[in-house]
Amino acid sequence: MKVISKNKNFLVNEDIREKEIRVIGDDGSQLGVIPTRDALRMAEEKELDLVAISPTAVPPVCRIMDFGKFVYEQTKKEKENKKNQKVVSIKEIRLSPTIEEHDIEIKANNASKFLKAGDKVKVTVRFRGREADYAFKGNKILENFFKKVEDVCIIEKPAKLEGRNMIMILGPKKA
Repeated sequence: MKVISKNKNFLVNEDIREKEIRVIGDDGSQLGVIPTRDALRMAEEKELDLVAISPTAVPPVCRIMDFGKFVYEQTKKEKENKKNQKVVSIKEIRLSPTIEEHDIEIKANNASKFLKAGDKVKVTVRFRGREADYAFKGNKILENFFKKVEDVCIIEKPAKLEGRNMIMILGPKKA
């Protein structure tokens, strides 16, 4: 019998300590609830492993299979799932309350590039010193910024004053 210890959080062969377990055969057939010793012997005869698939069930569910092949298939599936995931990053664009119109246009063009690439954009107006008393200016700047990029985005989080910054989060439009 192969000696395989705990791998990938599965109990295998002698690691299974229950007296009785529900066993599924290597072909997927239900073999019923049998003593663990008998199940281990059956797996040994077929030169396979006894793997606890659902150890929290009552009685625990175990399957007779080739554990090495099973782990290989699991890692293959995980890699495939990772490949299909899309990572959405958040790009930040900082503005000041005294920003000029032309600078807003340039930053809006950059933001639209990020949004077309599928990223989210966090637009921040940073207040220094007494500028914080004029938060309404920050609101106007963010509204102006949004008007320049509204054809490629939606507002995910509206403009809100957080400490000394006014923040708005924009997300790409769904096609």
